[in-house]
Amino acid sequence: GNALRQASAWRGSRGSLLVVVVAALAVVGTLTWLYLASGDPYTTETLVRQAEVIAQPRVYTVDCSEDYENYKRYPGCTPQTCGRAITDNSVTREEAMALRRLAERGLALAGSDGGASILDLHSGALSMGKQFVNIYREVRGRIQAVIAETFDLDPSLLYLTKPTFFSRINSTLAKTQHD
Repeated sequence: GNALRQASAWRGSRGSLLVVVVAALAVVGTLTWLYLASGDPYTTETLVRQAEVIAQPRVYTVDCSEDYENYKRYPGCTPQTCGRAITDNSVTREEAMALRRLAERGLALAGSDGGASILDLHSGALSMGKQFVNIYREVRGRIQAVIAETFDLDPSLLYLTKPTFFSRINSTLAKTQHD
């Protein structure tokens, strides 16, 4: 009877010991993950939640590129501060939808042999009826004005990067260097 009681006590304490060990490992694992994740420079940071509407630009300052130190600085042209600005008021919903339709229709006519089809907006010209319309130029001008105002730059000295394009990418293997 005594051996049976000892075996039963061992089985009961072994189960409790197992629970304690598993709990300790879970705590150590969680703390290790938290420690490693907090030091990761590539951790994603949410700048604006999807449900938020940003009326005025929200600016997040970042370090300027060291490249600016290697060249002559020009007043009103070289940025004094660098950052990312987020706003919802540069483009109306109607303009965004028009640009999207333009991209969808243009890309529907395209189809490269490789995986990427590109619609370049550099000129922004689109014939419609008896005239040309340029939705993109108006939107680009407004975006340029917001950038200039937000970062205290002269809008006449600010040029947005070209090329500006829509692209559609699929799983087809690339056939050219542009795919």
